[in-house]
Amino acid sequence: MDTSDENPYRELVENQQDLLVKFSTEGRLLFVNTAYCEALGKTKEELGGSIFMPATDQKYSEVMATQMTRLFRPPYTCQVEQWISSPQGPRCISWSARSITDGKGGVTAIVASGRDVTRLQREQRSIRKRDEELMLLLESGTPMYFTHSSDHTLRYVSPRIRALLGTGQKSGKRMWIDYLTDHPLNAKGLERTLKAIATGRREPPYRLEFYGRNNTKIWVEINEIPVVKNRVTVAIAGSLVDVTEKKRVEEGLIEAEILLKNYGSAKKGEKDPAGESSAGPFAALRSIFSSKKSTDEEDIPLDIPENLK
Repeated sequence: MDTSDENPYRELVENQQDLLVKFSTEGRLLFVNTAYCEALGKTKEELGGSIFMPATDQKYSEVMATQMTRLFRPPYTCQVEQWISSPQGPRCISWSARSITDGKGGVTAIVASGRDVTRLQREQRSIRKRDEELMLLLESGTPMYFTHSSDHTLRYVSPRIRALLGTGQKSGKRMWIDYLTDHPLNAKGLERTLKAIATGRREPPYRLEFYGRNNTKIWVEINEIPVVKNRVTVAIAGSLVDVTEKKRVEEGLIEAEILLKNYGSAKKGEKDPAGESSAGPFAALRSIFSSKKSTDEEDIPLDIPENLK
């Protein structure tokens, strides 16, 4: 490998903090600067003629090979990250490579500059881990979270919401209103969202009916907060809870209350043996389940012995 000082730019190259290399089309190193030698803990003589970017992991090797093929077609550039073993431990180097051509499209050699991005990689890994833990926490609770823009376009949808609605990311539905049924209450809920977008103020919770998995209808309760920047609502962030079973129970209780009220109205004015009015739902329940003694002979079953009548 050439180590002469004839090149007037050698001092500039040798004092760069970035790693600088030149290698042949076969991947063998033709030149390395001092920073690259220090990063690997080897001399120029040891590195001369060695293979650039040796990869032992099969998956990693395939990714590297795919990226490097870009150096042999216009624009003859590529960027790739490489983990290397160094005296300081594993380091991640981000390489920017460019081919040297013969003017006819043929590649004669490749030059690359690398920068140590180990700290950035570790910070990003830490952020991803934190995000995963936060997501696990969010997805472990009862509420399911979502965000949508001011024009109702979905931005984030909890995986549990997608499972509830029986849809995937490629469903073609990009607006949350695409999942609504034609129930009249949905219009009132939409009005609250529009008001929150217009005013930038939070609206009370409301309910919506959606089409769920296999076109079943489900009810959800929505809590949402407008995201305001520079006095303009740019998004809506919210959570929803599946209240389908709760709504069925509520509807059943309403029907039972109407039934009991009707029964109480029919019994209005009657007195029970204790002298209490039989009107009202509690009185109706007592009337239904009490064992009132029959006084008319027609109420006595025929198969009861004479001495027990």
